[in-house]
Amino acid sequence: MVVVSHNRVALLRRSLESLEKSEGRETLQLIVVDNGSRDGSARLDADFPNVQFIRLPKNFGLTKALNLGWRAADADYVLFLHDDTEVEPRTVLGLADVLDAHADAVAVCPLLVDEEGRPAPQLGSLPPDGQWRPAEPSGEEPQPVRYARGAALMARVFFVKAIRQIDERYGQFGSDADLAAQIIKAGRKILLAPRLRVRHRGKRGYTPAEEADFLLGRAVFMQKYRGIVAGVGARLAAILGPLAGLRLGQLRYTLVGQKIDGTQA
Repeated sequence: MVVVSHNRVALLRRSLESLEKSEGRETLQLIVVDNGSRDGSARLDADFPNVQFIRLPKNFGLTKALNLGWRAADADYVLFLHDDTEVEPRTVLGLADVLDAHADAVAVCPLLVDEEGRPAPQLGSLPPDGQWRPAEPSGEEPQPVRYARGAALMARVFFVKAIRQIDERYGQFGSDADLAAQIIKAGRKILLAPRLRVRHRGKRGYTPAEEADFLLGRAVFMQKYRGIVAGVGARLAAILGPLAGLRLGQLRYTLVGQKIDGTQA
């Protein structure tokens, strides 16, 4: 299990508390990749001695943190989690059971639910448009989905190794879309397991830097899967859209292609 966190110590604590209650916890490796938090997250290791913490000096974005996490894991499967998730006790081993039973699937996700237990926004479109809709599973058996949000996603490590790594041209956004596209390209499946649940809070808003990071990530996706002309068009849209809307905070970043970690896309 790999949890990525940045400056959300209260949410991270709740996430880890839920994971510590997982069935078969003694057999599970739990890794937290802390993206340069300054809010006291570094002190959580005293409360969670059986958790491995990887502490980064600054926020390198979600994608790089995910890669550091799965490389540190010693397992056939890795469950990627955001720090605003809470996992039910049977979920982790249940997801592994689904992959054990379905050789044609290389990833599986639980049903994301909100605080009231209702399906939460989870499924997206390719190319990514930043919009999510709740899953509407037909029955309780695992069923294929095209693109599931990376807030809670278990993948076969051999597949991530086969594509070398999650493409680090993405910063905070785009890694889950790219993984979904790679799975489709390989003719394999992502399954949704409706019987297994993870509570997901989700963010209600994003900073201009995060919004710009999404637009830049979408341009990377378009060029990679639709060609250079589509990529250039998406990159221009990432500049002209904020300019036309006078979203100068976004424009500041998209104009130079600056990702969350300060590098350029």
